[in-house]
Amino acid sequence: MNETNFKRSIIGANLVFMLVFIFYTLPEALAIGDIIEVFLAGFVNPISSGYSTDVIMCWFILLFWVLFEAKQYGVRWGWICALTGAVPGVAFGFCLYLIIRHKQLNIEHKQA
Repeated sequence: MNETNFKRSIIGANLVFMLVFIFYTLPEALAIGDIIEVFLAGFVNPISSGYSTDVIMCWFILLFWVLFEAKQYGVRWGWICALTGAVPGVAFGFCLYLIIRHKQLNIEHKQA
């Protein structure tokens, strides 16, 4: 996969997530109004609990990756991706991190 297709693919996947989040999830979360209740709604049955746990662990893996690469490779602005990985979601934070990381490592590679 070339660079253009890579960027289009991850941005496209992120747009699908954002559309679902904005038009399906966000109105329901705002109607509930209680952030704790919204969080717990992801654990209403064993299947949704599995998906919710997977998403939460993906966020932690993203956070650890961001912290590691900040220290090892000097990738900056990853903390923003960790925050946006919490809200609106891991798909957004991960996509943003890949774009930021790619740009910084690409610039560094060209300077070497």
